[in-house]
Amino acid sequence: MKPTGQSAVFGRRKEPHTVIIARGNEIRHFTIRPWLAAFIGSALAAIAIGYLLATSYLVLRDDLIGATTARQARMQQAYEDRISALRAQVDRITSRQLLDQQLMETKVSELLARQTQLSQRHGRLGPILERAENEVGDTPAAVDTATKPDEHAEITGTLSQAPTYSVASLSAGDTKPFSLWSTRSDPLDNETAADRADKLFVSINASLKAIENQQLTRITTLADNAYKNADAISQALEAAGLPVDADLDKNDVGGPLVPLDSSLIFDSKVKELDEALDALDQVKKEARKLPLTNPAPGRSVTSPFGVRTDPILGTAALHTGMDFRAPIGMPAKVTAAGVVTKAGWNGGYGRMVEVDHGNGFATRYGHLSEIDVTVGQKLAAGDVIGKTGSSGRSTGPHLHYEVRHNGEAVDPLRFLAVGKKVAQYL
Repeated sequence: MKPTGQSAVFGRRKEPHTVIIARGNEIRHFTIRPWLAAFIGSALAAIAIGYLLATSYLVLRDDLIGATTARQARMQQAYEDRISALRAQVDRITSRQLLDQQLMETKVSELLARQTQLSQRHGRLGPILERAENEVGDTPAAVDTATKPDEHAEITGTLSQAPTYSVASLSAGDTKPFSLWSTRSDPLDNETAADRADKLFVSINASLKAIENQQLTRITTLADNAYKNADAISQALEAAGLPVDADLDKNDVGGPLVPLDSSLIFDSKVKELDEALDALDQVKKEARKLPLTNPAPGRSVTSPFGVRTDPILGTAALHTGMDFRAPIGMPAKVTAAGVVTKAGWNGGYGRMVEVDHGNGFATRYGHLSEIDVTVGQKLAAGDVIGKTGSSGRSTGPHLHYEVRHNGEAVDPLRFLAVGKKVAQYL
């Protein structure tokens, strides 16, 4: 059995805290539970911490705002710097593209100007090349020694065709010329559009330059050939002792060297060709005035010019012409252009026609069976003057042909030999 005092102390229960409020006759008391005390303490601690945090925020707010503003300013500056760099890069690309475009436009303008110049040259070359083709012709002297015999026709034929040039089509290696105008470059190729355009322009320029050089070369060739033909005719006439009134000396040249641009060179070459054609035309006119053609082509000569035995008397006599074997009724043709001065019976000539060719030269056609022209009639080379026969002092049908210079008979064979040499040039 436990002691009474010990049992009372050991078994006593702990009473909760009680708050007693006395006001006059009223007494109130509250019992405070442990959990309520903990809740109130926690609330007070939270309020204190919140107050401290709010106070710290109010104190440090300016520093936080300043730091945030500075960070935003740095980010904005970085963005602005990046934008400026991109804008500068875009400006550089745009400037380069504008420069490339200006260069392209300049080059295109130059090429179009050259194309227009070549077209204008063709307009000037057309008539003179047609004249050159008619004057020079396809003769051995008109053929360049470095070409084939039939290339002269190609020379005149090529230059007589209207040249057509296309800025895009002159580049044989580019199948997509319009892509060259794009400002975008091929990702698989390091060449830019300007580089490809430069290559195209170089190709076009080379093509136009080749055409220009070809024109100048052909003009020079035609001029040289015209001078060669004129020289050949003049030398043949002079060798036969026949007069020729033509100044072909183009070797007496001199003076200071003055460089010429392409247009002046072209004008000079065209002028040279025109002068050569004028010289050739002058020589041809002079040669055509002479009786150089055969009055009876394909017919044999029965009696030459000079002293012979007279067929009727049997004595030596001067034969003032040539006799060509010809049947009665064969057309007799005049050997050069001229005017009929006699047409009728003329003693031993029988029926005779005399034609004046100018410069003191005249031809006679005797023993005709028929006369088909009248005095004063103008004739062209090859016109029929009558028909062959055996009228007058003749022993058989033939054509008696004479050439006279200032009234004196000269050997027709000399004229016929020259005519055979220069026929290819006339």
